[in-house]
Amino acid sequence: MRGRRMYVIGGLLGALLAPVAALAWPVDQALTLEPGKEKFQKLTAVDWAESDAPSVVTAEALSQSGELLLTPHDAGIARVLLYAEGRFAVWRVMVGSIELQNTTAELAAAKKACPDLKATEGAEPALTATVNDNACRLALRTFLKTHAYLAPQLELTFAVPQLQAQLEDFEAGMPPGLTVRYSGAGLVLSGKTDRAGHRKALWELFSRAVGRVPLEDRTEVEAPPKPEDSAKQEAVDATVSDVPAPDAGVVAPAPPVKRKAPPKKPR
Repeated sequence: MRGRRMYVIGGLLGALLAPVAALAWPVDQALTLEPGKEKFQKLTAVDWAESDAPSVVTAEALSQSGELLLTPHDAGIARVLLYAEGRFAVWRVMVGSIELQNTTAELAAAKKACPDLKATEGAEPALTATVNDNACRLALRTFLKTHAYLAPQLELTFAVPQLQAQLEDFEAGMPPGLTVRYSGAGLVLSGKTDRAGHRKALWELFSRAVGRVPLEDRTEVEAPPKPEDSAKQEAVDATVSDVPAPDAGVVAPAPPVKRKAPPKKPR
């Protein structure tokens, strides 16, 4: 009897400071910041970064120095998507003293849905599981949205039907113009969209996936329209007025001609 084909995802990608070619819950790294204290994080490369909660923390990619600037504003939790050279990662950033969620119930539900799930806590946390059905995949996704594990600490084995079910989830979240497909155990994102559509697609892939999935991003991102040259616009504005000039539409009268006074007659 032939066994089912399975794919192992995660575990081998490692934890890198630079964005890696992977996606999905859980996040890749976790940071804690104090309100009002900026943090400069040196990266191998970073093109842009985006926070899903700007009121908690904003993120700015400093491409010339290869740094990420995180500016905390208020207590809370935000996720920051980092993108560089077709690769991306998502970090969890906590600002201030946050009481972490108790994950006992989520872990129990995941173990019930995934009978072979093994979770190790402590100094070297790790989680392994085989994803054989939708119940297991969805229970894992709920659990992995918590703070309990980071992406490099997972090793998940997917049955082929579950890869297909996950692909259908991905397709449902794609904005117009973009498609996603598997190539082996990895994903290929392709098509044409604007910057907002591209970023939405990456966030959707992250939020709908379970475990780290290698991604090849072939998206053609349309350049935003160039802003009008302000100096040129000012020059145009200077030649156009809603108030007519004093002589608009009126023929100017001829200047008066000065005549010499006639000579006085002798007496």
